[in-house]
Amino acid sequence: MKIVNKFYPHALVVLGFILVSLIYFYPVLQGKQIFQSDIAQYTGMAKEQNDFRAVQNAEPYWTNSAFGGMPTYQLGANYPYDFVGKIDDVLRFLPRPADYLFLYFLGFYGLLLVLKTDPLKAFIGAIAFGFSTYLIIILGVGHNAKAHAIAYMPLVIAGFILVFQKKYIWGGLLTMFAVALEINANHFQMTYYLLIFLLILSGYFAFDFIKNKEYKPLLISGVTLIVAAIFAIGANAGNLLATSEYAKFSTRSNSELTFNPDGTKKTNENALSREYITEYSYGIAESFNLIAPRLFGGSNHENLGPDSRMYSFFIEKGASPSQAQEYAAGMPTYWGDQPIVAAPAYIGAVVFFLAVLALFIDDRKIKYVFLGGALFSLILSWGKNFSLLTDFFIDYVPMYDKFRAVSSIQVILELCFPVLAVMGIQSFFKAKDEPKKQQKALVQTGVFGIGVILILAIAKGFFHFSGTSDQYFMESYGPDFVDALKEDRMTMYYADLLRTGFLIVITFVILWLFLKNKFSQTTTLIIVGIIMIFDLFFVDKKYVSAKDFVSPVQIAAPFQETAADAQILQDTTHYRVFEVNGNMSSARASYFHNSIGGYHAAKPRRMQQLFDYQIAKNNLEILNMLNVKYVIQTDKEGKEIPTINPDANGNAWFVSTVKLVNKPDDVMKALNTLDTKKVAVFNVHEHESKFQNARLKKAFDTTGTIKVVEYKPNYIKYKSDNAKDGLAVFSEIYYKNGWNAYVDGQLTDHFPVDYVLRAMEVPAGKHTIEFKFEPQVIKTGGTITLISSIGMLVLLAGGVYFGFFRKDSQSNIGDTQK
Repeated sequence: MKIVNKFYPHALVVLGFILVSLIYFYPVLQGKQIFQSDIAQYTGMAKEQNDFRAVQNAEPYWTNSAFGGMPTYQLGANYPYDFVGKIDDVLRFLPRPADYLFLYFLGFYGLLLVLKTDPLKAFIGAIAFGFSTYLIIILGVGHNAKAHAIAYMPLVIAGFILVFQKKYIWGGLLTMFAVALEINANHFQMTYYLLIFLLILSGYFAFDFIKNKEYKPLLISGVTLIVAAIFAIGANAGNLLATSEYAKFSTRSNSELTFNPDGTKKTNENALSREYITEYSYGIAESFNLIAPRLFGGSNHENLGPDSRMYSFFIEKGASPSQAQEYAAGMPTYWGDQPIVAAPAYIGAVVFFLAVLALFIDDRKIKYVFLGGALFSLILSWGKNFSLLTDFFIDYVPMYDKFRAVSSIQVILELCFPVLAVMGIQSFFKAKDEPKKQQKALVQTGVFGIGVILILAIAKGFFHFSGTSDQYFMESYGPDFVDALKEDRMTMYYADLLRTGFLIVITFVILWLFLKNKFSQTTTLIIVGIIMIFDLFFVDKKYVSAKDFVSPVQIAAPFQETAADAQILQDTTHYRVFEVNGNMSSARASYFHNSIGGYHAAKPRRMQQLFDYQIAKNNLEILNMLNVKYVIQTDKEGKEIPTINPDANGNAWFVSTVKLVNKPDDVMKALNTLDTKKVAVFNVHEHESKFQNARLKKAFDTTGTIKVVEYKPNYIKYKSDNAKDGLAVFSEIYYKNGWNAYVDGQLTDHFPVDYVLRAMEVPAGKHTIEFKFEPQVIKTGGTITLISSIGMLVLLAGGVYFGFFRKDSQSNIGDTQK
């Protein structure tokens, strides 16, 4: 009975999380699914992979439908022995995206329990965290992996805290499984940001241990966390090893080229330029969006409604009321520093108020860890607007230059502030025997909150309310349009300041009435909790709502076949397609064809370079060597038309000459004028060849034939017939870590030519040539994953035994917080 009473409140909380998740995304109960733009692109990229799975009941690990060909390691590949993924599937049992919202709640609830918060406060705090506007908007646009990784962050932090509290068994087990789930979520940028916060957290506890000369507990804590991390990493070895291998092939790795597409010398070899990394830099003043959502205009697509100046502008221009309302429903009111903003990163006015209250009333020093993490992430999110710190991190902090959109580090802030808010309300109630302390802290918090609002109201005169795109609007629609836009921006600025000020005042009044014994603690908590949650709820609904849900059919097939697609698909040979409008940044063509374009955050680096250095300059010979048989273009009427390329080289061909060069620069420059049907260019330092380069200096016979007889994403079979020895070039992407070539069943060396393609010597006669994708990294990773997963189960069994049945072995239960 004691066990039932102990877990009953938590069961109710979990049920509450389920209900809230389903209510917020209620269209999932009608069988609808949310349309996520990024997931639509992913669906296009993964179409060939998913089709192969359905037919072959196996994993290809390679697709030819995007960027000419690439591994599927970051396209939802299934890795062997992924038991952590199975655990994650159990936790994400709700329909998407309610499953991720539920994970937000569950993970944060676990952290608050570790911080010794009672279930009701922890429930309210978890809802407030999950409804943080940024966390909702990423579900709306389809950043599922990001949401997934964020959801497990609180549990990782909870595990670390337990370990440092000397609860080594339960803390170690929680850390091990939480880190394993965090890595399995497969968004390494979010995990990297979490690691930064964990370093701050660990530094705090380490300093405390050293100050108190508790060296043994510090050593045990460190060993516990290291062991937990080793097994967690090992359980994800398949994904981690494959991703690490692919990263060297992707745009996230440093460039081999020393010159830019315009011919100028590169100033650095970083794969991602400083401008690209910091493109999405949060404005310093824009940071106040965190407490008043639309200070800087909200988003690039705001619904202004009939009371707006923009609505009046359209009426004045002759639009009907319905037309004016339609036009005003999607206005680019955002005027901050970032290029595109789908929604402001709003943490909530009440959350902010209670977090400040924590700083005045909570005596636990760990509050400074969460405050420090919040402020540090905020400053880093400023990017180029605070270049002193940002440049230091890009230049000297390992891996920081591999990620873009620095503003997204604010996820740490969005985690820390709700923690502080719950600590604030919790400490406020606990100080009931010190009414003067309560009153003083509440007054200080109120003065601080209202003071910020008044400063922002006065600061309005220093802002210009002009956006980066206003010049374009001026030229396209005239100065009256821009003036109306600015007027609405100013209106939103004042309206949201007043809104935040009102919420701060009402929260202050409710807590003051509690001090005067007008409300009970439970009543006060529920009222404040409702205000806090509904504050976020109504802002969220402006950006992600029921209108974003569509039928499952539309999700399964996000792209509609055009007449151009239908015409191309009548050709059943093997070829590639280039969609000009896609500009190497759309997966629409990949859904129907083998495309040289696609949509991915880590594209194959050399394909992107081919586009930047050659295709963008209309070097049609590059399209020929990539076997681009069809080019989809748009005619004057806006209709897509397929243009056949009669000069495409085909699937494979024999060349007469190999041009030997010494560096990647020379290969790229040679492509400027190369006749790829006759000549192949080879960097002699790129391939550890079994043959002497001198053999490539001879002239080769080109009279032979070679053709495809069988094609799968991970297997291609050719038949060759040549009277003399020849050198064959294949219009397939060279990827040394996995593709093996066989001639008549014998493993045969092949090597890279023309910057991205494969080539091999073919002896005289008739032969069967096969390319098989056999990545060793999958086998190695699978073995490590299996061993680590077994180890995790053994540790779990041992932990449960010693934790429950040998409690006497643990006499070192620490305090809640220092």
